[in-house]
Amino acid sequence: MENTEHPATGHLANGGAEAVGAPVRFDTKIAVLLRDDLAVWQRLNVASFLVSGLGTRDPEVVGKPYEDGDGTVYLPMFRQPVLVFEGDKEILARAHGRAVSRGLAVAVFTSDLFATGNDRDNRAAVRAVARDSLDLVGIAVYGPKNAVDKVVKGARMHR
Repeated sequence: MENTEHPATGHLANGGAEAVGAPVRFDTKIAVLLRDDLAVWQRLNVASFLVSGLGTRDPEVVGKPYEDGDGTVYLPMFRQPVLVFEGDKEILARAHGRAVSRGLAVAVFTSDLFATGNDRDNRAAVRAVARDSLDLVGIAVYGPKNAVDKVVKGARMHR
């Protein structure tokens, strides 16, 4: 049977039974940085929206479809963990600037998006504000591990 990588654990699976092999190491990283003053529902909403676009820009970040023991097929998910960080408004602005200056794949969520209800209005709300004036409440970043580490420097792991 073919060995396949489990996208969340990095272990190899053989015929549906997970087998522990050499750990899978990634040279890339997915990081979400959330503003630390958001309500819990806002954090969940923002994180969900932010990561939704990563696989469209960089398809290699998405693994293969899942399948249970009965043959039911499920959607694929990221092939690697998503690390979630938090920080204040200044840390978020600094991280955003670092990510943009390094040319990394970046998704943004601004406070204005809490008042919209669809993608068209979301995009218009972001377009209406200059980059350095965006009221960021979250960003997602994908790229080389070392570069992403430098982007989120100063932020703490989400609690």
